[in-house]
Amino acid sequence: MGKDYSFDDLPLEYNTWLLFRQLVDVILINDFLSYCMFAFSCFRIPHDLSGVVHAIRWLGGISLIGFNLWVKVEAHNVVKDYGWYWGDCFFQRGALVFDGVFELAPHPMYSVGYAGYYGLSLISGSYKVLFVSLAAHAAQFGFLLFFENPHIERNYGQKKPIAKRIPISRSRASSAVAGPSTAVDTAAPAPAPESGAEYSTPAITEGDSATTESELETETEVEEDIGPISVNMPNVTKPSSTIKPKHSRHQTQSSIASSISSHVGSVHQKKEKSLSQHDLLNKYFRRDAVVFRNLDLLRATDVMLVLILGYSLASWFLPGLSPKMALAVYYIHALSWVLIHYVGLGLLLRAQSENKFLVRHFLTNYHYPEKDAGQGAIIEAFNNWKVLYNLTLCMTYVSCLGVVSKTYSLPNDWGVGNELLFHTLGLLLVALHIWATLESFEVVGVFGWFFGDFFMEEFPSHLEYTGIYRYLNNPEAMGGAAWFGLALISGSKLVLSLAVVRHLVNWWFLTSVENPHMRKLYGDSLRQDAGFVKVIKNVASKNAKMLESRADKHVPELKRVVTEVKGTFDKVFEETAEAVEEFLAKSAPKFSEVVQDTKVLLQQSRERLVITRVANDISSYDSTKYRVSILPSSTTGTQAYHLGEPITVKWEAPHNHSRKDWIGLYRVGANKSTLVTKTSSMGMWLPVHGEEWDGDVPLGLQRAPSGSRDTQYGSVTFKGNTLPWLVGRYEIRYHHDGKYNVMSLDGPLEIYVDKPSETTFDTVRETLMHVVPLCLDSDPSLIPLSCKTPSTPSVMTSASLPSDDATATSIIADHEQEDRDPDDFTFWSERQAKRISAAIKQVFDVDYAPEVVVADANLTTLANRILVSKELLSGRPPNPG
Repeated sequence: MGKDYSFDDLPLEYNTWLLFRQLVDVILINDFLSYCMFAFSCFRIPHDLSGVVHAIRWLGGISLIGFNLWVKVEAHNVVKDYGWYWGDCFFQRGALVFDGVFELAPHPMYSVGYAGYYGLSLISGSYKVLFVSLAAHAAQFGFLLFFENPHIERNYGQKKPIAKRIPISRSRASSAVAGPSTAVDTAAPAPAPESGAEYSTPAITEGDSATTESELETETEVEEDIGPISVNMPNVTKPSSTIKPKHSRHQTQSSIASSISSHVGSVHQKKEKSLSQHDLLNKYFRRDAVVFRNLDLLRATDVMLVLILGYSLASWFLPGLSPKMALAVYYIHALSWVLIHYVGLGLLLRAQSENKFLVRHFLTNYHYPEKDAGQGAIIEAFNNWKVLYNLTLCMTYVSCLGVVSKTYSLPNDWGVGNELLFHTLGLLLVALHIWATLESFEVVGVFGWFFGDFFMEEFPSHLEYTGIYRYLNNPEAMGGAAWFGLALISGSKLVLSLAVVRHLVNWWFLTSVENPHMRKLYGDSLRQDAGFVKVIKNVASKNAKMLESRADKHVPELKRVVTEVKGTFDKVFEETAEAVEEFLAKSAPKFSEVVQDTKVLLQQSRERLVITRVANDISSYDSTKYRVSILPSSTTGTQAYHLGEPITVKWEAPHNHSRKDWIGLYRVGANKSTLVTKTSSMGMWLPVHGEEWDGDVPLGLQRAPSGSRDTQYGSVTFKGNTLPWLVGRYEIRYHHDGKYNVMSLDGPLEIYVDKPSETTFDTVRETLMHVVPLCLDSDPSLIPLSCKTPSTPSVMTSASLPSDDATATSIIADHEQEDRDPDDFTFWSERQAKRISAAIKQVFDVDYAPEVVVADANLTTLANRILVSKELLSGRPPNPG
């Protein structure tokens, strides 16, 4: 710190971060030195390699180490100390900004930023160093997966509503204009603003970028006029891009701008609904099988998939053929499926792109209703295409594995030859294949995975490069890495030839089918070079220019840097030694005490370990001074609550009660004992002092000193996920100190649901108008307009935004409200849809999957669905009501 640093004048969070930085430096230095010492101890010179190979090995290792250092330095120049030392874990300072090397690869500080591991492995010539490097790199990715990404979700994630219907402008539906990279897919599952909510992760590749377009044109951003309503597009096209919408920079929830008619019958006669992406997605996609995802054995196409895969697997054990003949059969079988998938379906898809061959076939040979206007042929053609594509894709992999199984033999000695190296590299290629495929699917979505833009023109489209497509134009090429990996593992030339053939036909498919279709749709919007290529070109050109002009300056500069680094290392080592000695001297007695307590605990019986949920100091608390009471319902005036209605509980406790006390909600009869609770609350609990908890974890804050010895009072309200969503009788239990000792209880209370006396459209819809808002937590941004009153406040008002944003918000809200069906509703999470499904089951005795509720997302549509289901299940004719 500088001379102007003052501990007392700076916030506690900042001072804590400074201390944390020193701890990180100590750990990183020790980690680096221990790894280098381990590598040097394992250093060896292989004797069975030529001089050229030795030279390549050393040059490659030094290059990887140099590249590692360059990535780290460039990353630090972008994120500075604040990001390098995770400053946002302690205090917030603006939004994420990623530039420079962060355009090179996803999460460069965790991916390519550890290339030095493998450089040192090459130099040392040791498998031990290689495997330790792989384990260390895997640990870095584990840190990214389990800490950094969830942390970014919590701090920078943006909530995205599910099933929100945003009208699509017809004039824009067929446009092909490049748009911003911040588009959000509202059809994707959205996070919930509740406990345990999940937010969309603004990954390293999705952060704000300060790179100018002249330096790195990996994305195209176009500002959209706020005229027609902005819309979130689907992930489209599997090729070199995704297709997403233009997106307004400020997206707000709709607000109530005019009063809603109270006449129920008027809702029945609505104007024609505007086209929305939500309706389009549910029109063309119905839980389609993606490899084995969404597999349903009651669906004929999925049964066919299972049967064909079963025959292929069973063919591995065909008897009666000589080994050579069987191998030839397996090879021809695998080669046939590769050609069918890439060449056969490629020709079919090209014909569909040129003259809509598949749609014409179904329109010619099958009858569709007159009012269908050809949509049935499109839907049926696309549905059959999806089945064929998924089937042949699975068969290419299964048939290839069949050849591998016949050519692979387990090595007798892993230390002889290059078997261990080939297996390691092969598994890495397989892992690369899986990662690239998952990343591609995450970006393009189900629409792009099945080439939806070859069939449907209703989806609005424009190009956008995000995720893995930000770096590569055709990441599908990496998707064939597993084939070469299997060739390395099996050591078979037949498998290698399959991999080569698969690569060639995939290249033909990209150049002859996919790219021409992309050019036809998007024209000049297609980029020529991917982000990776542009960064490499940019860096190469800069370095070439700087090398000549600054060659004379490098030597003295390097000397100065080395001197400074050496001095820093010496200082850190001295301070670390002093700190460790002082720590050990002070903590030795405590360590001895902890070890002794652990020994005693391990010697206790199993029953004692189970009882750890019960507090031992319960005798020092007077249970008669604890009391909980359930406040009557505001609608019934009794302890009877409608399903989804909040439940408020008052409590009182002595002044010395534990700050970890909590109140749980249980079914009557679930716990026989009134002294100890022995069943889980299933999430239906609340801490007495909620402000002193972070989710399920108490913060351990110290209670402020108080001279009062009086009883303390308070209240908690059960709502949302803490409520029971099944009718029945429940009781309230007050527990001590985060354990399961019951200090007081009250009840029973009743959870009920109103059932209509008759099943007509009006009664069903009226019931849904009461139930759906409760299941949506009465959030005015989610519930239908027909369930609101003109005075219902909007979640986001113009007062909460700057003046320009307020104007944009007002315009967007007016457009959305004008086109929005008053019966439409949306969700923050699928859990809310599950609540509606559970309520419908209990009211109407009809089962629906949450996906069905999300697909409808409309009171009238859902009411009609319920009526049809009831009529079908009961066998009665339709009710004219």
